[in-house]
Formats: sequence, C-alpha cells, structure tokens
Amino acid sequence: MPSSDNHSSAIPFASFRRSIMTIRTDQIHSESSQDSNIQNLDSFQRQIFARFHDLSIVNATEFLSISWIHKLLDSFTLTQEDFRTLLSENKTLLPKPPSDRLVTEYFDRAIKAMDIFNSARDGVETIRLWQKHLEIVVTALDFTKQKTITEGHFRRARKSLMDLALLMLDDRETGSVFSNRNRSFGRNKGKDHQRAPSSGGHSRSLSWSVSNSWSASKQLQSIANNLIPPRANEIASTNGIATLVFSMSFILMFVLWVLVAAIPCQDRGVQVHFVIPRQSTWSTPFFLIQSRVVEESKKRDRRNSSGLLKEIYEIEKCVNKMSDLVDSAQFPISEGAKEEVRESVSELSSVCDVCKSGLDPLERKLRETFRKVMHCRTEGLEFLGKATEP
Repeated sequence: MPSSDNHSSAIPFASFRRSIMTIRTDQIHSESSQDSNIQNLDSFQRQIFARFHDLSIVNATEFLSISWIHKLLDSFTLTQEDFRTLLSENKTLLPKPPSDRLVTEYFDRAIKAMDIFNSARDGVETIRLWQKHLEIVVTALDFTKQKTITEGHFRRARKSLMDLALLMLDDRETGSVFSNRNRSFGRNKGKDHQRAPSSGGHSRSLSWSVSNSWSASKQLQSIANNLIPPRANEIASTNGIATLVFSMSFILMFVLWVLVAAIPCQDRGVQVHFVIPRQSTWSTPFFLIQSRVVEESKKRDRRNSSGLLKEIYEIEKCVNKMSDLVDSAQFPISEGAKEEVRESVSELSSVCDVCKSGLDPLERKLRETFRKVMHCRTEGLEFLGKATEP
C-alpha cells in the first residue's frame, strides 16, 4: 500500500504538468494565430498587386478614361474591404500601442480624403455642364436632323462654344465652378455642419464642404506627409498591423492623387511629393501608373488642361476644331465645308455619348467610395474604443 507522502507529492506534480501543457497549448495557439495573420497579410499584398497591375498595363486609349477611373475606384473599394476585414479579425490588437496610433493616423487621412471626393464629384458636375454646351452645338449643326443649316444655326453654335470656352478657362484658373455650392456626399439638407479649424494652409473644411480657399494639391500633400514605411520593430510589435495600415494609407493617397490629376478640382495638380515604397511587393504597378500620369501631364496639349481625363482631352480637341470651322464659315456653305462640319459634329456627338453614359456611374461610384471610407472609419473607431469622439 503506497504511503500518504507519495500520494500528496503526486498532486503538485500533476498540477505542474497541467500548467506546462496549458502554456504549451497557448504557445501553439499563438504561433498558429501569428502564422494565419501573416498569411492573410501576404494575401492582402498580392491582391493589391493584382488589382493595380491590371490598371497599369491598359492601352493608351483606355488609360485615364472615365471607365478606367471607375475601375480604379473599384480596385480601391475592394482593397479597403479586405483592409476592413483584417482590422476586424485583429481588433483586439488595435487599442494597443503603436497599433492605436497608426490606425488613428489612417482614419485622420480618411477624413481629409472626404474633401477630395467632394471636389472630384464637383468636377464630374463640371464636365456634365460642358456636355450640355456640346449638345447645343450638335443640335444646331446636325445636318442629318434638319434640311438646311443657316447663319442662325452657326451663331447659336458659336455662342455655345464661346460660353464653353469661358467655363473651361475659368475651371483651369480657379478650379471647379461648382466649388462654391458647398455640397457633400455626407451632407443632409437643412443641417449645418461644424467646420474644422485651418492649420498649415490646408483645407478649412475637412469633409463637409469645400471653401474658396481650399486647395486639392495642399490637401493631398497633407495626406502624403509623414507617410513612410513602418520599421521592423513596429511590424513585429503590431503583428503586421503596421504594414497593413501603411499599405492602405498609401493606396488611399495614391488613388486621390490620380483623381485630382484626372478630374477638374480646385487648385489641382500632379506635383505632390510622395515616395512609392520599393520594398513593398505591390510597388511595381504604382510606379508604372505614376510615370504614365506624369508623362501625360507633360504633353504640350495637356499642360494647361482642366484635367487629364481622356474625355476632357477629346472635348478640348473637338471644341478647338469646331470653333475654327464656325469662325471660318462663309455662306452659302460649300459642300466641302459641310462635310467638315458633319465630321466634327459626329466627333462631338460621340464624346457627348461617352460622357452621358459614363458620368452618372462615375458620380455614383464616387459617392459609394465616400460612404465606404466613412463606414470603415466609424467601424475602426469602435474597435479603438473612440466611437464617441468627433
């Protein structure tokens, strides 16, 4: 019969053994969780590359067109949805430093992005106004819809072309003609919104409206400032969250940069200083898109354009050609002149059709992107325990 001393000594040993097994199980679970997180982050980076690679290699006809911008926003919203999912899966890590600071900085950038989305939407409205003037010209000089074209038709077309030229000149010099309307995707009628204080010469509005002194270029630069890849110790201490947040921050800034370059915005431009991180696995398509945008901006006939959008270029070409024809017209109109007018009207009509079919979906996409960015921010602040902050 075993002694009572041996029996009593077995109890602490069993307890100790269970403790060792528990610690070992926790370690295995922790390591498995880390491995899973690394795999998810690697998948996130590969998805970024795939989505933006397809955008970077399109032909010159499609690059910076309305349909291409729509696809750019699609790629952004899909990437942000993946980002939101990864934040949700790692929400227990977010309130811990330095993850809390990094995520908060991203959401601060997201707030600044709201004004740029608003300004881009105003730019779409501007192009829609140009389209209406073009439609007047097409209607006035369409030989297929009226028996004869008189001097009165040419005067009507000339007036519309002159009004359009003045509008486009105004947009180049002062930004969107709709900027004073102070409209926003997130704005409700009948409610006043608090304006954020100005700092450092940047936007005074911060997402609720766009003031006369607001600058798209300065707003972009404020988003790009201090956007640097995380250090190795930050990546390790945040279990990869630092890399996730940096990647999403850069993509937000880059997509906004393309929007401002392509669409008429108040005080727009492409000369915003930022550095594409060469060490990132997704950097190659961003280098290619950047170089193509900059190259497009340097072309002689694009330097003073209201925007690099392909359809804007087509509008400018058609307007210049039609203005020359209208100004040089002599009556009665010769058959040769009629044929030139027919050709120009056909080109104008094609541009109008593209704008008519593309601008509404683009505006809806901008609205959807705006709302998804705001939703992601609201959800993220809840993870951080800051949902009650303004």
